[in-house]
Amino acid sequence: MQCRGYVNVCLVMTYEKERFDPTQFQESIIQGLNQTGTDLEAVAKFLDASGAKLDYRRYAETLFDILVAGGMLAPGGTLSDEVTCTEFCLFKAQEDMETMQAYAQVFNKLIRRYKYLEKGFEEEIKKLLLFLKGFTESERNKLAMLTGILLANGNLSASILSSLFNENLVKEGVSACFAVKLFKSWLSEKDISSVAASLRKVGMDNRLMELFPANKRSCEHFSKYFTDAGLKELSDFARNQQSIGARKELQKELQEQISRGDPLKDIIAYIREEIKKNNISEQTMIWLIWSSVMSSVEWNKKEELVTEQAIKLLKQYSPLLKAFTSQGLSELTLLLKIQEYCYDNIHFMKAFQKIVVLLYKADVLSEEAILKWYNEAHLAKGKSLFIEQMKKFVEWLKNAEEESESEEEEAD
Repeated sequence: MQCRGYVNVCLVMTYEKERFDPTQFQESIIQGLNQTGTDLEAVAKFLDASGAKLDYRRYAETLFDILVAGGMLAPGGTLSDEVTCTEFCLFKAQEDMETMQAYAQVFNKLIRRYKYLEKGFEEEIKKLLLFLKGFTESERNKLAMLTGILLANGNLSASILSSLFNENLVKEGVSACFAVKLFKSWLSEKDISSVAASLRKVGMDNRLMELFPANKRSCEHFSKYFTDAGLKELSDFARNQQSIGARKELQKELQEQISRGDPLKDIIAYIREEIKKNNISEQTMIWLIWSSVMSSVEWNKKEELVTEQAIKLLKQYSPLLKAFTSQGLSELTLLLKIQEYCYDNIHFMKAFQKIVVLLYKADVLSEEAILKWYNEAHLAKGKSLFIEQMKKFVEWLKNAEEESESEEEEAD
């Protein structure tokens, strides 16, 4: 009986040592992987069962190091030589998408089974990205492909990409090269809109330029690099994001200039320079100008007073609007923006016709643009109300047009 008791104590002590000693934990995981070999379904089952016996919570980093690199990683990404490593890990696997998808399933099943590993896994990936210089090109490629698949499946947050902005990785071109493989993998699983949504969710959508050193951090360089790598979708997305950022900055500066009461000629000169520099269309610009002008004042809450206030403001800024409605499409864009604004701001519902007439008289809006809006190009928002408001003025325009045509015929 005493002998049996001693054996039981020894077994308990061994079990406890495995639970709380990283070396013992590593040996247990490596032994299991060596037994299952390349059968990834067997690996998933082994990891599932081992979680009940081993302390995954305490040794999450060790566990993920082994599954990725075959053993515990020292700072910098080199393998620790204290314990025997396994050949059955991500870095020793075949470098193809099918194999990487199978490995992604192993991680997916493990984290789904042991939910508490989720945070530790993200921290592991962030660490591995910082260690990229310590890995071979093939190892980096496999990690990039796996990471892209896991991002596509929602097993990782795109916030892990922040590790790629490490100065040394960026300087040596490792970050950009890794990003190519990662995004190719991600986009093979999901479309660009899904990728964009994931990036926006964690504020990464405007940081992709940081994959390059400061002297190469331009939209042109980014676009060429990723387009040449077969990722035109990503370069188009980044270009669009930069354009959005530029427009936001422009609108902010424009609002400040209007609030300060800067001379109109200075504001027009500034806008023209920005249009040229950022390749902004006149239609986009007129939308920004309208928004900036209308947000520059505190509006009265009384309907009859707000119309008077709006007319006074727009008289003042009609030369600014006129400077950027040289095209019929720009005039129509402005009309649609006015319609939308009056509909969305209830105190302006009755002001639409008066604003349009004012801008017609100020030579901002042409007869052709107003008739096109009235006949076919209006929005659904408040359509009946605004069409009714414009009815008499449109009839006057048509009669004036007919009179003008008959006078021309008589002259001929």
